[in-house]
Amino acid sequence: MIRKRPQLEEIESMSLAPYGLRSAESRGRQYPEPESATRTAFTRDRDRIIHTTAFRRLMYKTQVFVFFEGDHYRTRLTHTIEVAQLGRSLARGLGGNEDLTEAICLAHDLGHPPFGHAGEHVLNILMADHGGFNHNTQSYRIVTELEDRYPDFPGLNLTYETREGMLKHETDYDQSEAAEYEPDKRASLEAQIANLADEIAYDAHDLDDGLRAGLFTLSDLEELAIWRELCESAGWRAGEEFTSMHRHEIIRELIGRSVGDVMAHTSEVLAANNIDSPEKLQRHTTNVVGYTTEFGQKVRALKGFLYERMYRHYRLVRMQSKAERFVADLFEAYTHEPHMLPRETQERLAHASTERVVADYIAGMTDRYALDDWQKLYDPYIRA
Repeated sequence: MIRKRPQLEEIESMSLAPYGLRSAESRGRQYPEPESATRTAFTRDRDRIIHTTAFRRLMYKTQVFVFFEGDHYRTRLTHTIEVAQLGRSLARGLGGNEDLTEAICLAHDLGHPPFGHAGEHVLNILMADHGGFNHNTQSYRIVTELEDRYPDFPGLNLTYETREGMLKHETDYDQSEAAEYEPDKRASLEAQIANLADEIAYDAHDLDDGLRAGLFTLSDLEELAIWRELCESAGWRAGEEFTSMHRHEIIRELIGRSVGDVMAHTSEVLAANNIDSPEKLQRHTTNVVGYTTEFGQKVRALKGFLYERMYRHYRLVRMQSKAERFVADLFEAYTHEPHMLPRETQERLAHASTERVVADYIAGMTDRYALDDWQKLYDPYIRA
């Protein structure tokens, strides 16, 4: 028996909590088109995102470590996959729409430029007089404008709910601007889940990668209450041999505790405020998805530790500084002489400013492509 879309929508509706968004009740797409016969609207959104060029490029975009630092550090793609896995787990436990959550998670970093936040930082400075640069907004532009895959419309023509969730993505490092998507309303449950999944993922994998890279020591971590608790749960004591298996167990414990805390706290907030519809959830005075106060304080201490001992480590700062120079040099070269851009990119100059076209071109680069392009422009012995 083949399950058609109406049957899938019915199964979906029966499995969701009252405040979960139902694909059958979607506000639809920007451009009219027939829906899939065998997929819900949100499933189709997810599938379209996965097949984009921008998604594939995440494989060689920096999360924290540039690609040539090692084969086992997270990339922007592996981070995105981890976020999607956590998002589905949280959505399933809380009665949210798993497909919508996954779509938002998979799309949340599509607009990240090469070299992670260093690339974003310098592009925002260079674009200060031309609208600025923000990877959230860039992700949205990719799915609504820049991906050229369909003959009848620009972008991917995603549903309103996925687009809204992308623009209302919000973490300590990302802020949302969603003027066209009822800015007086908070993000949906599914988008709020994506926000927390993002935080849980980067806290866990940055701790993991930082330990692997030797950017801080085990004794450094002893100052953190959450580290001491995780070690106790994993059965490891200071002074004992610390193996890769211990590291895996501790990271697994951190993820498990984080997910459990978010589920417990969020369910309490939902019940205490009698939230029984998507509208009521988005009109609530605060986000409903989050940590308990106690656990949240421990997570913030971990974030502070990672910022000081990892993100500001001299090895990373040196690489970030070099990355900023690479991006600035590329931007200067192409804005000064846009005829050096590929022909299909030059065609966009008829519809957008030189600065925006160049920023879009650079933002789409992988780390490797950006370094190769820089060499072609600035090394006289490299053939263009």
